[in-house]
Amino acid sequence: MGFVYADIELINGEDLVMARKNLIGEDEIRRFPLNILVDSGAHQLVLNENIQEQLKLPVVGRKKAQMADGRIIECDVVSPVELRFKNRETTCRAIILPGEVEPLLGVIPIEDMDVLIHPLRNELIVNPDHPYYAQVKVK
Repeated sequence: MGFVYADIELINGEDLVMARKNLIGEDEIRRFPLNILVDSGAHQLVLNENIQEQLKLPVVGRKKAQMADGRIIECDVVSPVELRFKNRETTCRAIILPGEVEPLLGVIPIEDMDVLIHPLRNELIVNPDHPYYAQVKVK
């Protein structure tokens, strides 16, 4: 299986709350479209400093992360990040890696959205056993 990428949209979760309360307009919600590497070896959503700066995601803590080369570094953790893929969405935390490292979509948001990596097509797909995602919006 080769590399799998998916087109997603990242949204500042605090902006969504403020828009629901009519404190900001829909056009003021910070969004970021992204073609992201789907990585079943990563646990969480991993973003870089450039994306964090554009979305102005609030830092809620720090966490140690192990890099692919084995180094352990301490990183900021941001939340809430809303992630949208096709008819799926989830709200999660993200680890912010320094510089322009490639963002990763890890297994926690993948599982929460009930999407799968299709090994023959090398793509992220909506779970065919549950193609219609029932979501109730609370106002």
